[in-house]
Amino acid sequence: MKISSVAAYAIKIPPANAGTIEGNRNVEAYGDYTIAADAWTSIYSRNHETCLVRLETDDGLVGWGEGQSPVSGRATAAIVEDLCTPLLIGRDPFDVEYIWYRLYSAMRERGHITGFYVDALAGVDLALYDLLGKALGKPVYKLLGGNFRPNVPVYAGLGGSAPGPVAQQARSLVAAGYGALKLHLRVPNPDLLAMVAAVREAVGTRVTLMVDVHGTRDVSGAIELGRGLEALGVGWLEAPCQPEDVRGQAEIARSLAMQVATGEWLRTVWEWRQWIEQRAFDVAMPDIARTGLSEGKRIAALCDSFNLPVAPHIGGGGILAVAASIHYSAAIPNFQIMEHSHAGHAWKGSIASSYPEPVNGVFALPSAPGLGVEINEAAVARYTR
Repeated sequence: MKISSVAAYAIKIPPANAGTIEGNRNVEAYGDYTIAADAWTSIYSRNHETCLVRLETDDGLVGWGEGQSPVSGRATAAIVEDLCTPLLIGRDPFDVEYIWYRLYSAMRERGHITGFYVDALAGVDLALYDLLGKALGKPVYKLLGGNFRPNVPVYAGLGGSAPGPVAQQARSLVAAGYGALKLHLRVPNPDLLAMVAAVREAVGTRVTLMVDVHGTRDVSGAIELGRGLEALGVGWLEAPCQPEDVRGQAEIARSLAMQVATGEWLRTVWEWRQWIEQRAFDVAMPDIARTGLSEGKRIAALCDSFNLPVAPHIGGGGILAVAASIHYSAAIPNFQIMEHSHAGHAWKGSIASSYPEPVNGVFALPSAPGLGVEINEAAVARYTR
């Protein structure tokens, strides 16, 4: 069995609701993209965007993967088509870890050791595992070493800028069966603490709460915020300051009793190593559609050797990223909890005929071969840019 064709698709799925995704925040808009005008933050798309990778073998098996591309999926797709394809055609897909390392080494001398290039490798890696699972008739977590747990618990994300609406969202998610929630909040510390207090009052003390501030604090502001969140029984503070500031994040982690979670931007063990050496976090958040499953397993093993738990990031990842993260979460010993977008799940699933669904805040382990997502190729064609 050899890889006979490689294709990449930059997809853009419009939202069912045409309203702004940025709520009441002050934003600047250009085309499909928005960016907050009043804070350090990322570019967001009004659509669901990502890059899909399709591999086919000479005996007709097809594997699908995803390189997470919440913006500019065409950049990731071009890398797959122009740089990865020549090194993939004719290869045995069972050489999956060798293939990741060969592709990574092909551009490391030129400094492409992170970013869109490594995202493209992740898309290829996920597609290879999907292909191998189908070839062997096994779900991917069995290829990764087997299941450490019977299911995968998740937390649901929510956001907003006023206590009342945020608390109402939280009540709805708890009613839908979630026992853990993460609040995406960028407002000043006093306003943020008021919103978390409203949510805590709305859902009670048995629901686990986490807060993500998306790198918008300096060190002293993050420590001040963390101490206020500790008083409200919040489980972790995520991405407290800018991702370049390893020492700052380490100072925050040392200063707080609560967990500090971070790492969605770190794609390889070489990047993770310095963060671990400085004990700059308490919970690792690798994104499997950025690391791939091969490198994701190495990251989990490195974290485990330092007694650090892993809580996979999903963020803007699509339905294949979700599925791959379920398999990954099942197959590592140091898993804590997985991210989930309750409101966006069906939206992300628009390219598939079937895909995993959570029930009462957990994903059951998939039984279908591969990643367990049945891609609708007509839908992929419809949404490809």
